[in-house]
Amino acid sequence: MTSRFYVGIFVGTFSYQQKNTNKMPKLAKPLTDVQPKNAKPKEKPYKLPDGGGLYLLVNPDGSKYWRLAYRFAGFQKLLAFGKYPEISLKSAREARTVAREQIHAGIDPSQTKRIKKITKATTNANTFEAIAREWHENKLNSWQERTASNVLHRLEKDVFPLIGKLPITEIKAPAMLDVLRQIEKRGAVEMAKRQGQVCGQIFRYAIACGKAEINPVPDLRGALKATEKGHHAAITPDELPDFIRAFEAIEGRMYAPTRIMFRLMMLTFVRTSELTTTEWSEIDLENESWIIPWQRMKMGKKKINPRKVDHHVFLPTQGWKLLRELHQYTGNNKYLFPNLRDHEKPATNFGILAAVKRMGYKGEMTGHGFRSLAMGVIKERLGYRHEVVDRQLSHASGDTYGEAYDRAQFLDERKVMMQQYADYLDNATSANIILGKFGVRKTA
Repeated sequence: MTSRFYVGIFVGTFSYQQKNTNKMPKLAKPLTDVQPKNAKPKEKPYKLPDGGGLYLLVNPDGSKYWRLAYRFAGFQKLLAFGKYPEISLKSAREARTVAREQIHAGIDPSQTKRIKKITKATTNANTFEAIAREWHENKLNSWQERTASNVLHRLEKDVFPLIGKLPITEIKAPAMLDVLRQIEKRGAVEMAKRQGQVCGQIFRYAIACGKAEINPVPDLRGALKATEKGHHAAITPDELPDFIRAFEAIEGRMYAPTRIMFRLMMLTFVRTSELTTTEWSEIDLENESWIIPWQRMKMGKKKINPRKVDHHVFLPTQGWKLLRELHQYTGNNKYLFPNLRDHEKPATNFGILAAVKRMGYKGEMTGHGFRSLAMGVIKERLGYRHEVVDRQLSHASGDTYGEAYDRAQFLDERKVMMQQYADYLDNATSANIILGKFGVRKTA
């Protein structure tokens, strides 16, 4: 009886194991290369398993997507690998292998994919161009419209096409150097230097915002071509007599307003833009007063801490004679020097530059050069203090606190100085040269 009992247990156990073995799921047979290609859509989505949780989902619209079913931390999860045929069977299997290795290492592949997606989106948002435009927007309140336009134009032309789409964190010194050398190749050495300075500001902005850690621009020091340091071309006081003679030789063939503009530049040495945009409303011929509102002055145009000091031009008698003559030509217009094509707009300084060229002084004298010339003559030949000439040039005093109390601006002294300077110009081509405040001395 005992032996029958054990035999029965053995038989029963074998039968139970056999039945459960028959119920175990079959391993998926790997797909062939043609199966995904030939899979036809049905009324409902269906799967083509490849094993290891990987399958191809075939949708009713014919689209096919690779999916990986897996369990992680007790939860059933799904990972997308992409669309077929963009993602081949081989690529899908390689992705499955990587995902399985992550799972075995205790890493959720879905979370890893999500982090990569976020990182990529952040990287795309932090391209050099994106941050440069953000920096540019941030600077608009402190720039003049023309400056803002020029800075952006140069970036769009010279920098964005080369590194604009790169994440700013990936731009190292060699890439930045290549950008600047492309500009140098055009012969624009000074422009390359300026663009380097602009890019350096962009990198510093990115670092301050936590979007970059390194500014590669300082590392380029010594790698770019050196630029010649200098000022605007200007003749010296010793060259003044020949310069005036050259002007007088062509003066009779010049358009009257242009001739007067040239002489006023010599007599007043205001900035060319300040002269060409002067309106008749700023001129009081009867009381002989010319005051340029601070809003039109270079330092007054600053958006941050503009210098709110009107500029007294102080014309000598020769200058007022010229303005009265000019009034006969342009007095009915808004500007002293209206544009020939559109009288509602001011003229440019082209006439002055053209005259300088005809005189044979191209490259030796500029519109701004009249200011340097006047500074030299008034200090060296007329003996005036530097700060008095500086005020007539509308330069800031350099003393942040002192200038606030310096409201007189040496007005009386400047008025006398300007008349003496005009008289000096009148005598520059003769034997009578005015020296300082000591009258006239005859020279041999």
